[in-house]
Amino acid sequence: MKSSFATLSLLTGLLLASALHATAAEHIRASHAWIRVLPGDLPAGAYVTLANDGDQAVALSGASSTAYATVMLHRSSMQGGMSRMTMVDSLAVPAHGKAVLAPAGYHLMLMQPRSPVKPGDTVQLLLKFSDGSTLPASFIARPADALGAGDGSGAGH
Repeated sequence: MKSSFATLSLLTGLLLASALHATAAEHIRASHAWIRVLPGDLPAGAYVTLANDGDQAVALSGASSTAYATVMLHRSSMQGGMSRMTMVDSLAVPAHGKAVLAPAGYHLMLMQPRSPVKPGDTVQLLLKFSDGSTLPASFIARPADALGAGDGSGAGH
């Protein structure tokens, strides 16, 4: 009987501890999610606003999608009058703050579509955070000349 009580107490304690420790993804809200689709097999850029309602900063460490073979986190910048794009390991989303992935800044580079993605399509991406948690988000495909998510912006969690 003592063994059963000890086991029950241990399980209850573990459940309470896990409930108190929320994952990074549970504090993130994705909005204005869109993809700039380029012609042919050219890479597409994915953009989104991530809002963190938690008390701790969170780090976006990447993403994946069944619609694309590869998804990489990149940052565009200007150096010496030249536009540069570099792959980055993570992007911080501050506590009670936002991180914006937008053209000419941080973005997700979507490589090798598994099938053609057309403006108006909705593409699912799985955003990945440094603690291993994930957040599914819907991104609306927009034409190459689009400057934003448009009227029907995608949204995540």
